[in-house]
Amino acid sequence: MQCARHPDVETELACGRCETPICPKCLVYTPVGTRCPDCARANRLPTYNIPTQTFIRAGAAALTAGLAIGFAWAFFNVVTGFFWGVPVGIGVGYAVGELVSVASNRKAGPPLQAIAVAGVVIAFLVRLGFLFAFDDWVFETLRLDYAGFIAGGVGVFVAAGRLR
Repeated sequence: MQCARHPDVETELACGRCETPICPKCLVYTPVGTRCPDCARANRLPTYNIPTQTFIRAGAAALTAGLAIGFAWAFFNVVTGFFWGVPVGIGVGYAVGELVSVASNRKAGPPLQAIAVAGVVIAFLVRLGFLFAFDDWVFETLRLDYAGFIAGGVGVFVAAGRLR
């Protein structure tokens, strides 16, 4: 039997739906077996199929959450030391990730992970902006703010994991 798309290739494989002969180069693995490219119609899972309007809503949610959480984070800046950096980072990352998830109707995937990470980065930058606005010792503050950097890193990790 010869492949329908590659006549020079001999094969024993056939499409599970239309029984067209296919070679290993042509076959597409599906949840119900191997199919030819015509029958496969590989649609993405609905969770990862994201329209443009959803990206816009998710971006707006990440921007709003980043600004609001960054302002609150700067206002209640009592975080010092490694011990408090981790829980604050978990809270910031979870809050931004959850807001992006709700705005995107519980969709997931790498593009939404990037949007959530951007929201955490915005929150961190807003916090740093407020800290620097009210402090004359910018470089000293930055050097001593290792808890903020830890919180930002943990927040990025949690926000990305929330939309995986």
